Amino acid sequence: MSLGTHHGGRGGGVQADVGEVVAVADRIRGAIETVIEGKPEVLRVALTVLLSEGHLLIEDVPGVGKTMLAKALGRAVDCSVRRVQFTPDLLPGDITGVSVYHQERREFEFDPGPIFANIVLGDEINRASPKTQAALLECMEERQVSVDGRTRPLERPFMVVATQNPADMEGTYALPEAQRDRFMARVSVGYPSPQAELDMIDSHGSHSPLEGLAPVTDAGTVRHLADLVRGVHVAPGMRRYIVDLVNSTRTSPELDLGASPRATLHLVRASRAHAALEGRHYVVPDDVQNLAVPVLAHRLLPGPQAQMERMTAEQIVAKLVARLPVPAPR
Repeated sequence: MSLGTHHGGRGGGVQADVGEVVAVADRIRGAIETVIEGKPEVLRVALTVLLSEGHLLIEDVPGVGKTMLAKALGRAVDCSVRRVQFTPDLLPGDITGVSVYHQERREFEFDPGPIFANIVLGDEINRASPKTQAALLECMEERQVSVDGRTRPLERPFMVVATQNPADMEGTYALPEAQRDRFMARVSVGYPSPQAELDMIDSHGSHSPLEGLAPVTDAGTVRHLADLVRGVHVAPGMRRYIVDLVNSTRTSPELDLGASPRATLHLVRASRAHAALEGRHYVVPDDVQNLAVPVLAHRLLPGPQAQMERMTAEQIVAKLVARLPVPAPR
């Protein structure tokens, strides 16, 4: 018997719920694939983050479709979507909103900023000043906005999809480790295959494929699916496996900075969503292993020896996963 299958009489109902997750996710994936071709793993991570109510960081060089991916995700779900182009002169109030004084009514009225959308696209987040980055990331963590002494909650689903260029590019402010930790996962889109690039010339040549992308679900359904994902079972053995994996990043001599307890929680939540997307109501080691790199690598800081050997955080995480004993099935 696989880990976590001991649900007894609940199994049939839970399995039906997971089937609903798979059906809706397949529709969203199919809609996005009309715009972004040949990137199934990137789409899988994006859907995993959406259903586990996290935030996604997309890091890559300009022009590979980072913004297009985020826009396609927003269009596929019938919900409020706002885009913020980060620039060095962007102020925190440009994101959160400001109170405006109305002369006629002689009172202040709050004008909400783009953060009050269900899906917020933060384009080139590392081009903004650290103060403005911090304003966005505070909203991500607290899921609320505090302006002029009043706190306003953000509506579910709430997902920030931030894109950033590599930190060694001119005019960028690297996100500090504490702020990168707020993102559940990081992905790189990468260059398309030659065939996908040829197809792109045909599909993008005369018009934007986003124009024909119609919503395939809505915000209420995504909220419902996120609630279902929370019920996916994580057996005690799997919980120990996740804790041991995260702890191995803290004790590795190849890393100066390991993953935080927040990373442990993110990996559990993402593993639940990944299991549901696979049609299971329980988490197995494959879920954790498939997500270890996107969920953990961006939080880590390779040590001097690893940097001299040109080892990336992704390679170190892969090594740690390969070394860790897999829990035996029950």
